[in-house]
Amino acid sequence: MPGTELANTRVDSWLWAVRLFKSRSQATAACRAGHVRVNGERAKPATGVKVGDEVVVRGGERERVVVVRRILAKRVGAAVAAEALTDNSPPPPPPVVRAAVPQRDRGAGRPTKRERRELQRLRGY
Repeated sequence: MPGTELANTRVDSWLWAVRLFKSRSQATAACRAGHVRVNGERAKPATGVKVGDEVVVRGGERERVVVVRRILAKRVGAAVAAEALTDNSPPPPPPVVRAAVPQRDRGAGRPTKRERRELQRLRGY
C-alpha cells in the first residue's frame, strides 16, 4: 500500500477507514445530519479531505477534533489508522462531573405515589 498514496478522498470513506465510525453508512449518516465539519465548513459525505485538513466530528459523548496526516481509501489495521490522524480532541470530562442517576434499592417495589411525585419534581416535570 505504500505506493498507493492518494491526493484526496471522500470524508465519509476516510472517517470509516481511520475507525472513527464502525461502518461507512454511519459516517455518511453523520455527514448528512451535519455532525461533521471539514476546516470549519459543514461537510457532505462526498466532501474531499486532503492532508492537513481539520475534521471535527460531533456525536456520542464528546466532540472529536482530528487533523488528517495521511489519506486512506480502504479500512486498515488500528495501528496504521492511528498514524493517519492527529487527535486534538479535548479530554473527556471526569466521571465526577457527570450527573449520578438515582437508583432504588433492590426489592423496594414500585414507588409510592408520594415518591413518584418527588421523582417527577426532581426531574423537572
